[in-house]
Amino acid sequence: MKPSNWRIVLVLTIGILAISTGAVLIRLASLSAGMSGVGFSLVIAASRVTIAALLLVPAWSKIQWQSLQSGAIPYAVAAGICLGVHFAFWITSLSYTSIAASTTLVTTNPIWVALLSRWWLKERLSRQTVIGIVVAMIGGLTIGLADIGGASTGINPLLGNFLALMGAWAVSIYILLGREAQTKGFSVGGYVVVVFTVAGIVLLPLPLILGIGYSGYPGLVYFYFLLMALFPQLVGNTSFMWAVRWLSPTLVSLAILFEPVGASFLGYLLFGEVPSITVFLGAILLLIGVAIASISQKSELCLQGRQKAEGRRQKGRKD
Repeated sequence: MKPSNWRIVLVLTIGILAISTGAVLIRLASLSAGMSGVGFSLVIAASRVTIAALLLVPAWSKIQWQSLQSGAIPYAVAAGICLGVHFAFWITSLSYTSIAASTTLVTTNPIWVALLSRWWLKERLSRQTVIGIVVAMIGGLTIGLADIGGASTGINPLLGNFLALMGAWAVSIYILLGREAQTKGFSVGGYVVVVFTVAGIVLLPLPLILGIGYSGYPGLVYFYFLLMALFPQLVGNTSFMWAVRWLSPTLVSLAILFEPVGASFLGYLLFGEVPSITVFLGAILLLIGVAIASISQKSELCLQGRQKAEGRRQKGRKD
């Protein structure tokens, strides 16, 4: 039975608010610890994912391993590695650039998924998708020019923006690998448990290699780690997974684009971060481009699905 519209909207709103807290909680943890940079960013990434994985331990018993097709587990493991890489790059980016620039650039994954699908899955790009990619690229270049001109905030905005972009590339590969894993038998819940666990295993030793430990921080830092695992990691992801059962994937994808808006607003309230006009305009262009490409890709997938269904019906009539 489909839930009422107000309940769907409420859950989707909660999801947007939850993921919007991610960047702010990362910044709060860094300030409370009095640390930033690569080493502590990896501590945050590993702690966030590992706590979420531990909270999901009871779900391991519900995975139906016998129903998985060949290749499902390797795809899920590879996706988990990419998820860990995504968090490592994106969380580190927040040490060098503004919340607005970082969260805007990291949500460009629909663009990269479209391009990778063209190369990997041989899916064609529609004219509308190409237009969206061009508009998004212009927006990204605008943000980059703001950094070159010194109009952006952060100790090294160009580096931070590049790291955020690498985070978007990693999560794009994660999405494509995840699609393959789920088509080979993984349920959404089982898939999430596996990838969170793998990402945690990948990330946990990295800070130690750099000489940064997990102990000795103020208690508030660990509280922020727990909040990251609970809200953006679990509540945010679960809300969107639930909503996509009742809404068009296009609408859910577009709703996720509100993350930079929410994160930037919280950044202004808590840290007084005000994006420059150039960054603001670039972010608007980039999000518009991503929205255009996202709508186009979802429409193309729906059209392909209808064509396949029609082909099966015609084949059935002939038989």
